[in-house]
Amino acid sequence: MSAKTDMLLTALAPVIWGSTYIVTTGLLPAGYPLTDAALRALPAGLLLMALTRQWPPRRWLGRLLILGALNFALFWGALFVAAYRLPGGVAATLGAVQPLIVLVLARFILQVPLSQRGILAALTGLGGVGLLVLGPGADFDPVGMGAALLGAVSMAAGVVLTRKWHPDVSALTFTSWQLTAGGILLLPFALLAEPALPALGAGAIAGFLWLSLAGAALSYFFWFRGIERLGPAAVTGLGFLSPLTAVLLGWQLRQETLSAAQWAGACVVLLSVWLGTRPATGARRGAGLSRS
Repeated sequence: MSAKTDMLLTALAPVIWGSTYIVTTGLLPAGYPLTDAALRALPAGLLLMALTRQWPPRRWLGRLLILGALNFALFWGALFVAAYRLPGGVAATLGAVQPLIVLVLARFILQVPLSQRGILAALTGLGGVGLLVLGPGADFDPVGMGAALLGAVSMAAGVVLTRKWHPDVSALTFTSWQLTAGGILLLPFALLAEPALPALGAGAIAGFLWLSLAGAALSYFFWFRGIERLGPAAVTGLGFLSPLTAVLLGWQLRQETLSAAQWAGACVVLLSVWLGTRPATGARRGAGLSRS
């Protein structure tokens, strides 16, 4: 399979993630961030483990708990807190610092050199997201802002360590292990810190199914597969497609009006994605990256 096809499949992940905000705020009961995260991760992980029928070896349990915490428990817990406490634009803009953090962590953990193109793409994407989603009346809730930044750091570390710590199994199996670990870590906190969910209507059930099956199992299989084949520095800029998708969904489904600045931001985001992925399409997969 060509690098271009790998990149397109990987790009499907943040496009799917772009639906998280509208599904969470429109379909799920409010005030259950940890429960939402646990119900997104654990069923998806168990389903994939049932399909792959591979249990992780004991020597990998420690690393899987770290990866499950970074990629899912911390990240999704922070993501849902930010979604409930911040306007989507503020949360998306703060989360858009993640590609810059990935570049820095990859430099020190994977010995991947920092490139001017990569830094330019990350800064361009951050500016584009700001234009796209950050309005003048944005509410800067301190707890929500802290959660959004924690989520960005957590996912960035998870992306880099997923490339460094990769067992000799398929991407689907590795995805199932990480989702299950993340869900197991989230479950006790959800049970202790939050009340029981109310009776769920058809909309809430559909929302949880979408977030778990598409937003977790399918999308993270594409995402981890892309990290394995292309490396974190090549794929992380694709994350800018998530806020772009969220804005376009609001435009289409909620009849939200987009300003000229937002359309300009959308173009800048697409430019940043092009800049960030262009080197990877002509480079040897995984060049300069190490595993352990």
